[in-house]
Formats: sequence, C-alpha cells, structure tokens
Amino acid sequence: MCLAVTEDLLRQRAEHNNRELFSLEEISLHQQEIEKLEYIDKLCRNLKILYLQNNLIPKIENVSKLKKLEYLNLALNNIERIENLEGCEELQKLDLTANFIGELSSIEILKHNIHLKELFLVGNPCTEFEGYRQFVVATLHQLKWLDSKEIERSEKIQALQNYRQLEKQIRDQEQVYLLKRAREKEEALKKIQEKQKKKEKQIKPKPGFDGRWYTDINHIKPDPLEDTQNHQQKETEKEYQEWKIDKDDEEDRAFWEEPTPYTPESRLEAHRHLEEKRRVKENIRGQKVKEKPPRTLITAEGNVLNMNEPKHLDSSLIDVDVQPTYLRVMVKDKTFQLVLPAEVKPDSSSAKRSQTTGHLVIRMPKVCKFIWTDTIQSYLYINSTLRNMYRLYRVEKLEVDPSKYSFPDVANIIQEKERIGQGPINLQQQKVIDTENSYVDFEDNQDVPPLI
Repeated sequence: MCLAVTEDLLRQRAEHNNRELFSLEEISLHQQEIEKLEYIDKLCRNLKILYLQNNLIPKIENVSKLKKLEYLNLALNNIERIENLEGCEELQKLDLTANFIGELSSIEILKHNIHLKELFLVGNPCTEFEGYRQFVVATLHQLKWLDSKEIERSEKIQALQNYRQLEKQIRDQEQVYLLKRAREKEEALKKIQEKQKKKEKQIKPKPGFDGRWYTDINHIKPDPLEDTQNHQQKETEKEYQEWKIDKDDEEDRAFWEEPTPYTPESRLEAHRHLEEKRRVKENIRGQKVKEKPPRTLITAEGNVLNMNEPKHLDSSLIDVDVQPTYLRVMVKDKTFQLVLPAEVKPDSSSAKRSQTTGHLVIRMPKVCKFIWTDTIQSYLYINSTLRNMYRLYRVEKLEVDPSKYSFPDVANIIQEKERIGQGPINLQQQKVIDTENSYVDFEDNQDVPPLI
C-alpha cells in the first residue's frame, strides 16, 4: 500500500521517459492509494500533465511550483476545498470530479490562474447549492467550460448582475454544510474509538492453543503422551482457524450492510477494511503453500534428466551452463535441463539473444564430426539397399576388342567422287559420278555438240 508519493514511485511511473524526472512532461499516478502529495513539485518541475485520480488525497499540496502544468486531474479523491494552485501559471484544465468540496467560495483562489478554461466540479456537495453554476461563472471570468457545458456570453452577463446576491446565498449554504461536516467528523471519530475498544474485548482463542509454534532443536524423541497432546493442539488450532474465518465473514457482511453516509472518513474506512481483508487472505494463502521438494537433476547413478520449469525468459535473470554431455539454463529459480546426443565443447559454446525473435540461441560445437545414432544407421542401411537394387536392374553395354574381331565397312560400300564447286553459286559439295567408269561402250565423238 502506497501512502505518499516517493521518488521511487515517480521513477517507476516514468519508464516512458527512461526514468528521468527533470525532463518529464507527463505522468500518471492514478489508483496508487496515495494519501499525501510529496516530491512532485521538487523533482518534476517540467510537468505539463498530471494524473492523480482515484486515490485517497485529502488536500491539494506540493504542486504550486509546477509553472508549466496545463492539466491536473484529481477526480475521485477526498479533497474538501480548492487551495495551493496559485503558482500553476499555465493551468488550463482542472478536474475535481467526485470529491467532497463543500466550500464553494474556495474557487476564488483560481482567479490567479488566468489561462484556466475548463473546470469540472460535478459530483461534489457544492454542486447541490442553489445558484452554484451562476456563482462559479461570475467568480471565474476566464472560464469557457464548466462541467462539460460551454458558458454562454449571456449567461456570464446575467451571473455578474446577480453576483452580490449569489455570493450571500452561497456562503449561507456553506455554513450549513460545514456544521454538518463537523458532526460527521465527530461521529466518525466515535465510531473508530468504539471499534478499537471492541477489538480489545474480542473473545480469546480456546485454551490449549496459544498461537505459537515450538521447534525441537535437540531432536529429542517424543513420547506417545506428547504425540497425543500435539495432535489435540493441532485439532484445537484447526477449530480456531475455522471459527475465526466464520467470524470474519460475519463481520465483513455486517460491515457492508451497515448504513453509512458517504464521507471522506467512510471512504477511507472502507479502504482500510479491504486492505485488512486482503492481508488476511495473503497470510492464509502463505500458510497453505507447502515447500516444494528439491528437483532431481542428476540421479544417483549419474544419469542426467531432462527438465523444463521456466515459463518466461528475461535476459537479466538467465544463467546458462554448458557441460560436455548436457545443457542447463536457470531462469530465476526455474530449471531447464537438456541431455545432449553427443559430446560438445563448452569452451567454444556461446549463448545470445536473437535480435529479431527474442529467442535464446545457444551454439555448441561438437567434439566429433559425426554422431552414430539409430536414425542415421537406419538411413545408411536403406541407402545401401537402394544402391544394390540399382546395380541389379541397370542395363550394361557389351564391350568388344576391335583387334580380335573384324566387321565390314558398310559406310564405304559405294565409292563416290566428290567435287567442290567454285564461285558464288556452287557453294556446296556436289557428288559427280565418273562416267568413264560407268559405261564401258561409251565413245566420245568430237562432231556431236555437248548436251549442255
């Protein structure tokens, strides 16, 4: 539970600015159970946007030095009056929705914030005053919007005309409200005192259990009588725990069913009640959690076991241990252990985080080049079988020695003469038959002219 704003909280919520506060311009501190504002105006001078909604802040303080602050959200807190905002010179928007502001005249302090354009007061007791809106419009001339509704020029003129009458009317209603608040504070104080006395007079646990545990540091062997007494003590403790849980449930039901006015005190009381219930549940849950037995990573026979316990991966919490026959990765208290199929070189191994996928990449070079496993042996057997089948069914050509055998030259059975033509027309070789050898009775007569 966070009661006040601390430097550690500010740096934690400034992760978007590399945890730097001097240059921080926007920060969100909503739902942090803050009850007091501190350090903000000293450490975050350049803030422009500040979210503080849904906390338990009773007073506006330590923000007046934020000269550059433009938007302040204080909705759903326990604020009862507007104060300490004069130094926020650049303030343009102020959200005070669902607080306990009853001193409506305290808005006069906002006259110094000349750049203030939007103001939210819806959900405060002052909004039930007669003439509330007209009084705010007439008091703060710089406003453009009030409770998400634009202020018209005619509305402003009419409010200024009736300002004196509105001011007296508002102050009379304020006095009535302040008297009512004084009575509520007194009743809340009496109620707290009564509850304190009731807790002191609560029924004590049954005899036989004093709420303490004893440890036998001397390891003395207990006798049967002591065992019986210890068993009865445990039974008594169990009955007391059940009775206490039932009683707490009844008190919780009575607390929420009791009619209570909605005041800063009742809101704070409800928060305290929820915190106490949460703390009790955490204690019970812590008692029920049993200590886990130590994990067995290596058996008594020396066999290394596979194990995978981590569910997340953070570089700053990873410890990698490479051994010749196994790999062990520790993430916080979780163990990931893997038995390797072959021996590796730990000195040459490396572990890096992938820049693209974020995976942890571990490279471990092998000591030998090949790993003889059943899978590879089966593959080699299948491969040799296929090779034998190929040899069995392939077609082989018959080779003959030409020196021992002679064959007829079929290509040169018919002898031809070749004549190569000359000139641009006869570019190809032409086969000319020797006419002299072809016709035996041929006679060449000189008187007969050539046929061509």
